[in-house]
Amino acid sequence: MTVFLNGEFMPIEEAKIPVLDRGFIFGDGIYELVPVYSRAPFRMEGHLARMERSLHEVGITNPYRREEWARLIHTLIGMHDVDDQAVYWQVTRGVAKRDHAFPKDIRPTVFMMSNPLVNPAPALVELGAKAVTAQDVRWHRCDIKSISLLGNCMARQLSAEVGAVETILFRGDLLTEASASNVLMVKNGVIITPPKNNLILPGITLDVVFDVVARGQLPLEVREVTAAEVRSADELWVSSSSKEILAITNLDGQPIGDGRPGPVFRRAWQIYQDFKNDVMRQHAAHA
Repeated sequence: MTVFLNGEFMPIEEAKIPVLDRGFIFGDGIYELVPVYSRAPFRMEGHLARMERSLHEVGITNPYRREEWARLIHTLIGMHDVDDQAVYWQVTRGVAKRDHAFPKDIRPTVFMMSNPLVNPAPALVELGAKAVTAQDVRWHRCDIKSISLLGNCMARQLSAEVGAVETILFRGDLLTEASASNVLMVKNGVIITPPKNNLILPGITLDVVFDVVARGQLPLEVREVTAAEVRSADELWVSSSSKEILAITNLDGQPIGDGRPGPVFRRAWQIYQDFKNDVMRQHAAHA
């Protein structure tokens, strides 16, 4: 695998950072992941804008202009022989002596890699997936896409241990998101999801879902959602770059709705696939 590190492309085995890099010591950095279909990054401008916002919020200097980021991403895509990829990159504050205060005048560390994009297996889309719930005990700036992901990892482990795909999180009685996804529910034909705020990562794929449901003229409501509403939902979905949209049909061992992906999900999922094939792959073919 070829990766990018601090201005150079190299085999991953040769990529090394100093142990005093603040990403290693403190988790002091931000990251992004853009899905790639037919070698075309999906909504790259949105991902770059979110990265720029995260960098600004934590006070890390953006090391490249947006067009330079785009060039690096396209170059890395071209170095791999898979059409559909997931390009991951992170920017840490850089290398300095260990001190909690932000050091001055240091160069950010930039790392980038690409892996095959793996979407849910057809059987999982057809039958739905299991999830569990937990209290959201993470920090209050989940809108920053930080590499400090221990809270998310601990939440995800709860579902991994019981063979579920996600852990859906609540702050008190209110739905926030899942360990690595946004969450939507359906009640009486209406798609409902919590508003974006500091407790929720502003998902680029969630924005795609909004566009998809608008294409299908499916009713959408953005508002606070209670735990009781989630448990009594007709349908429950998660969305992310890799999951796209996926139906949750079992929550904490209890069925959601009739225990199968519902009609609103099936409609939205098909529109999503049509949008991906008609818009994204066609754009790539003519690029």
